[in-house]
Amino acid sequence: MGLLVLVAALGLMPSASATTSHSAAQSAEYQRAFGLGLQAYVYGYPLLDTDRVYLTSTSVNVPDGAGAGAGAGPVNQFSNIRRLTNPSDKTVVAPNHDTLYSMAWLDLRRQPIVVHMPVVRRRFVVFELVDPYTTNFANIGSVGRPAGNYALTPPSWHGRLPKGVRRIRSPYTRVWIIGRTYIRNAADTPNVVRIQNEYSLTPLNKWGTNYRPLRPKHIRRKPREYTVPGTSAGQNPLAFFDALGDQLRQFHPPARDHPLLRQLATVGIGPGMHPSTNTSLDAATRQGLEAAVGAGPGQVSADLQKSFLSIAPKHNGWLVARTGRYGTDYADRAVTDKVGLGAPLSTLALYPFTITDSDLHPLTGANRYVAHFPAHDLPFPARAFWSMTMYDSSGFFVPNKAHIYLVNNRSPLHYNRDGSLDIYIQPDPPQNPLQRRDWLPSPVGAPFRLIMRLYKPIDLPGIISGSSWQPPTVLPCLASGVTAAGTACAS
Repeated sequence: MGLLVLVAALGLMPSASATTSHSAAQSAEYQRAFGLGLQAYVYGYPLLDTDRVYLTSTSVNVPDGAGAGAGAGPVNQFSNIRRLTNPSDKTVVAPNHDTLYSMAWLDLRRQPIVVHMPVVRRRFVVFELVDPYTTNFANIGSVGRPAGNYALTPPSWHGRLPKGVRRIRSPYTRVWIIGRTYIRNAADTPNVVRIQNEYSLTPLNKWGTNYRPLRPKHIRRKPREYTVPGTSAGQNPLAFFDALGDQLRQFHPPARDHPLLRQLATVGIGPGMHPSTNTSLDAATRQGLEAAVGAGPGQVSADLQKSFLSIAPKHNGWLVARTGRYGTDYADRAVTDKVGLGAPLSTLALYPFTITDSDLHPLTGANRYVAHFPAHDLPFPARAFWSMTMYDSSGFFVPNKAHIYLVNNRSPLHYNRDGSLDIYIQPDPPQNPLQRRDWLPSPVGAPFRLIMRLYKPIDLPGIISGSSWQPPTVLPCLASGVTAAGTACAS
């Protein structure tokens, strides 16, 4: 398949400035600054993007739930999303129909915050804890630490905790909690809401009291939209590195990043540094840094291309990779930020995704497909549950009269006699009633993407390497009514 088709389908085309030539382009100073600036963009974009989400989400003064902010709320308060997403919701990219979310941003600068996760039986629940560098450093619930009361403490805190409160040491004073509560279907919503109502966040000095956050007199529910500095039209590109300097000063980078940061400091990038006002930088260096910000999206695109084209052929055309902890693989972190910011550790959930069929041709609603799971790859390798969800090219649900947006372990699937499973991906429902049970509606004539979710995956190393379970082959139907592999299409 063409690389531009892949990149365009994922919305990662470089900006126009990425290819703009400059009179200083041949100077050694320009080239060096451009190269280091490009590394700084890949390194720093997830940090600035997370800050963008923080600023947007916490710009309201009451929890928004499933309103315009889709989980926005003040710091140190849960915002529980109370209903399943539908195609009209355009706030969160790649939403799921497996869980309802409970979102919160913690500010630990004043004191620790106690997180309460109730004991929930026979239902998957988890609080994913994410730091500013998008590392999933801890989990509470069905994966990670068991239910209970946990004080999230900042790095410099050395106090004592009340009886029954355990400690989780946060690497930073800011924590993003992404809570997920399993939901069977829309009728199960009241049960999930009752569980969400038991989730709580309490300042340590209020623990043991009937603490409730004060409700403001003037309600502000609509969040203010923020962008990553230096990336919008009309902005000085150097504002990107200025903002990065501020974030690196506020959230000191881990020791493993110091070798890179020593190199970046030679062009004025680092904790507390502002290249836009640094008079010691010559014109060629400043121009190289400016060009690097424009070229940054194209670099992330190239890294995605490399990952997809090296990994997908080993997994029937699907990208299968670890998430949640990246070390010094800054390119992988930046790609994950673009595809699914806030992705958890793969021990919690694995997210195979594709925009191509098994032969790496782009998926389109102009074709009918069969996603074939052979019997030896079933049951699905997930201790909790699994799903395969349909999205349009922008990452939102595809409207259809049947209101079917995914197939999962709750779907009334019909398996073949040999134990295999065929999912029929096409705009119109199959005429055969049994095949209609295995139907996943696609957009008419438009490109689409598929994301699988395996919660609490079994044999993670084997899945990642491709030596055990594999995602399904997704092949188009031929005029003869079968795929190239001989699998029958829907009648």
